[in-house]
Amino acid sequence: MLKVTAVHKVYHNGNKSLSVLKGVDLGIDKGKFIAIVGPSGAGKSTLLHILGGLDSPTKGEVIFNDENLYKLSDASLSKKRNKEIGFVFQFYHLLSEFTVLENIMLPALISAAGGSAFGGSQRFKESAEELLKQVGLGERVSHFPNQLSGGERQRAALARALINQPRLLLCDEPTGNLDSKTGNEIINLIKKINAENQMTVILVTHNIELAKAADNIYHLRDGVLVN
Repeated sequence: MLKVTAVHKVYHNGNKSLSVLKGVDLGIDKGKFIAIVGPSGAGKSTLLHILGGLDSPTKGEVIFNDENLYKLSDASLSKKRNKEIGFVFQFYHLLSEFTVLENIMLPALISAAGGSAFGGSQRFKESAEELLKQVGLGERVSHFPNQLSGGERQRAALARALINQPRLLLCDEPTGNLDSKTGNEIINLIKKINAENQMTVILVTHNIELAKAADNIYHLRDGVLVN
């Protein structure tokens, strides 16, 4: 479902250039759970952003469900990203002025034509409530993000990533701000979702022990992926 061919990423700063990715190749079948590991600064997040349509490669192709992401119009890419790709980041990115339930509903409301009020769709509300139950936050729907622990915020962020039933879930250091026990709980939850929903998962982490939860582990070294 995802094929990456000869992806390069070069950043330019005046007369200087920094080559981060130097010809990444990767193929992932539907329902697989893979981990990409490497030290800080290796380009893991850059690669994940390119896979998810958040940042374009300098050259190379990313084919997702038979479509070249970077030949789509900006509008089509945004639509595909919203509906088919879920993101979980290290820093949660929950909106502080909204409740947990409202945060979870937000991507669904964005994807719905004319969705302008949180109370506008009972279906989205019920889906968000069910997801919060699945991630162990069924009693937290009316709480605000600052009333949650770090682990609870990451569970909420995971539920938000799942609200549109994406085909691909991208997780960028999702345990980076958590203690080891809570981090393991989050990884186990991601693995459970992968198994139950046949959702393709790509996990980026510097922690090799957490990466062992995946079906396959790739190492990002010198700008390329190796097994």
